[in-house]
Amino acid sequence: MRRRLLAVLMVLMGAAALLLCVPLADAYARGRTEHLLLQRRSEAVRFADLADRMRSAADRAELSAEIGRYAQLYGAGVVVVDSAGATVAQAGTGPAAEAATDAATDDSPRVGTSDGADARRRALTGRSTDRLPTLRPWGPRTVVLAEPVGRDERVSGAVLMAVPTEAARRDVTVRWSLIAAGAFAAFAAAALVAAGITRWLMRPVLDLDRAVERLTAGSLNARAVSDTGPPELRHLRQHFNTMAEAMADSIGRQRDFVADASHQLRNPLATLVLQLENVEPHIAPGPGLAEHGRALDEAERLEELLDGLLTLARVESGTAELTEKDVSRAVRERVAAWTPVFRAAGVDLVAADLAEGLRARTLPDAAGRVLDALLDNAVKFVPRGSRVEVRAGREADGSTAGPAGSVGPAGSVVVRVTDDGPGVPEEHLPLLLRRFARSPEHQNVPGSGLGLAIADEIARISGGRLDVGGHEPHGLRVELRLPASG
Repeated sequence: MRRRLLAVLMVLMGAAALLLCVPLADAYARGRTEHLLLQRRSEAVRFADLADRMRSAADRAELSAEIGRYAQLYGAGVVVVDSAGATVAQAGTGPAAEAATDAATDDSPRVGTSDGADARRRALTGRSTDRLPTLRPWGPRTVVLAEPVGRDERVSGAVLMAVPTEAARRDVTVRWSLIAAGAFAAFAAAALVAAGITRWLMRPVLDLDRAVERLTAGSLNARAVSDTGPPELRHLRQHFNTMAEAMADSIGRQRDFVADASHQLRNPLATLVLQLENVEPHIAPGPGLAEHGRALDEAERLEELLDGLLTLARVESGTAELTEKDVSRAVRERVAAWTPVFRAAGVDLVAADLAEGLRARTLPDAAGRVLDALLDNAVKFVPRGSRVEVRAGREADGSTAGPAGSVGPAGSVVVRVTDDGPGVPEEHLPLLLRRFARSPEHQNVPGSGLGLAIADEIARISGGRLDVGGHEPHGLRVELRLPASG
């Protein structure tokens, strides 16, 4: 948004600079052309007076001398013609003289001398040249003006002058350069002012955006700290911080309640389990003993559920700092620890393609805790004779979203657990990461239903995510993606 706003301001300022400097440059070019016309026209009037007074050979010689000196001094071409168009006197050499001669002698002039022929025709009818083509740095290089000899019905000829415009065009070029430099300097100054205004306007917006991003990622202590910008944005920052504090306080109270309730219920529940165990020897064999066993199982299941809730509340509090951890080592250790459990359950646990040197910035032992939850689920739900594989590697996807944004070029560290068991129906896959979620066929399997939810929360707080999908040809695939460090 900052770039778009700055681009709009720059376009507007550029348009304003052009609308100001283009008319100014054109006005100067027209003024300089008018000045050249007035200068040269006064000389043409003097030559016309000399030609009008010409009566003898001496007068003709004087006229020729005057126009010769003028042509030599200014590099111009001067031609004096009578009313029939015949040349009376001529001076000058080069392109200017050729242009004057063409204008004086050619009734159907070649390209470039049409203005001169028109000026000659006007002069022979008693009208002076009152306008020249506007001079610009690229041309025209020569202009032709004419002045009638005599006045009214006594027009006896015309004076045609082909005047070089180099000096005038140089003045126009210099003035246009100054105007362009001034416009550029004004544009640069306005751009600096616009950049400052844009930064002033956008700084509180960007600060709010970062605070919302951190808050969305689970950092409840995120606040907008910028105290600059318009009053409306400062009020918005205050309201946002008030809202964030209220939300953090509400969520904190909820988590504290869950943690306190779980903790407080553990003691009476432990007492209840102990009393049930103490009563067991005094119950006679029969239906009562079976009901007692089921009650004891439910009490133990409730105790496991409270432990899960307490663990989830602690994980959601997010009080631990993210640190750089060796994921490769954590995976090897957890696989080694779970191997005897899988062997006892009749399931093969295989570690394949475990890359070395995988490091990620996560919660303490995040990879180990998540892998414990995944392997615990696998040993519970995968039937005997099945196979569970654990793989770990790096993928340069750069797509994992964390508390401070997406993973950079380092990519992701991926820990993948797959099995060849019966798997889960595709429509039930989104439910696996929800709290207390169980597929219908696994309702009686021991557990609280919080294992994958806790693992997903650990992954999220660590800046990664947990993905669940099917494994071909059958089975389940669970991937832990963590932002790679380095």
